[in-house]
Amino acid sequence: MPGLRLPHSTPHLCVSWQPPNESSLQDQAESLARVLGCPCISVEQRTMELALIYTCQGLELQESAPAGGKTHSRLHVDFNSAQLRYRLRHGGGIRQPLARAIGIKPGHRPTIADATAGLGIDGFIFAALGCQVTLIERSPVLAALLSDGLSRLRHDPQSSDISQRLSLHCGNALDLLGQLPERPETIYLDPMYPKQEKAALNKQEMRLIRTLVGDDHDAGHLLDRALTIACERVVVKRPKRAGELTSTRPSHAIHMKNSRYDVYLIRSSNGA
Repeated sequence: MPGLRLPHSTPHLCVSWQPPNESSLQDQAESLARVLGCPCISVEQRTMELALIYTCQGLELQESAPAGGKTHSRLHVDFNSAQLRYRLRHGGGIRQPLARAIGIKPGHRPTIADATAGLGIDGFIFAALGCQVTLIERSPVLAALLSDGLSRLRHDPQSSDISQRLSLHCGNALDLLGQLPERPETIYLDPMYPKQEKAALNKQEMRLIRTLVGDDHDAGHLLDRALTIACERVVVKRPKRAGELTSTRPSHAIHMKNSRYDVYLIRSSNGA
């Protein structure tokens, strides 16, 4: 995948595999290490705190104590998890706040660029609801996890139709949004929450993601850029009591218990 190389600011990272006698996992680990430009070492020799590890269940990021100590936290993209499947069945379909925010209506499924893809959960929901979705993730580590999750999704007969509506790009959305073959109808932004705010991910997952991507200080610039590219609307997810991302006022907001969606309509003829 183009752009899948570690920037100098990325914390020390290696790629490994488990169990150590699985040659196919070792091959995948060595291939990813070459692409990322980081060392590939066996799990027994690991000394770095962060490691991308190929397992029989897929690729996961593990954070351990120095010198190969106890694993503190891990990230793994699993689009077939019980939690995500439950959300698909009971999340409210096209009537849920997220679907209304991005412009899904009966008979209309907008094309979407998720410019802050993260672990891909919202993008997967968009695709499951019938939208064509472009995922953009600037962290090469998160993009590698996403790529692995999408690969496993494509091999699941029950989800292959959803996977066909998802594509992934690694790089800075400020640049990539203007390079897409077609302008998306909706651009979705879910920048990092301020540290004191609650988020859907657990604290360990959020801390690990923040280690990789930082605090999204350029989120305001990304909104300004998105507003020049989206055909219909830009949607920004914000904490419930947080201020708007920039001085540009949204057309309206959709409120939930702990968060809200600020909706910026590009054409006034488009309803909420």
